[in-house]
Amino acid sequence: MLNQNQAENPFEGKVRVRVCGLLIENDQILLLKHDNIGPGGHLWSPPGGGVEFGESIEKTLKKEFEEETNLSIEVGDYLFTNEFISNKYHAIELFFQVVRVSGELALGNDPELSLEQQILSEARFFSPNELEKLPGNTIHNAFDAANARDKIAELRGLITFKH
Repeated sequence: MLNQNQAENPFEGKVRVRVCGLLIENDQILLLKHDNIGPGGHLWSPPGGGVEFGESIEKTLKKEFEEETNLSIEVGDYLFTNEFISNKYHAIELFFQVVRVSGELALGNDPELSLEQQILSEARFFSPNELEKLPGNTIHNAFDAANARDKIAELRGLITFKH
């Protein structure tokens, strides 16, 4: 498991461009649990990952969904940008609506991390009621920018979160 205090953390101390997909089916949104991240000890976040040099945003998002969830998707509308800045991390995240094309949900892994550093521990859909019950320190900060957490797909523009 990745420890945020480890010097070998590949995401620390640099700007990282990420792409994230909001998959909503039957009024439920797909989130992944990332262990040892954030003040709550874990973080629920939409699937996605870092854009590599020379790789398109669309290709990145499709690849990340396949790796992390076993789902093939089509990328829909661009929704909003979330910028997260802390003393260790700076992420610029582009959020898109996505639609499942095929596959059955199964937790995958993050190929950017070694087997010993894997942080993904669960993949599941959340109802609006379940989203509201998650403690604020265990859910991606973009959810709190919406009027209600289940309205995250209605966000537009730039959201900046400094911690």
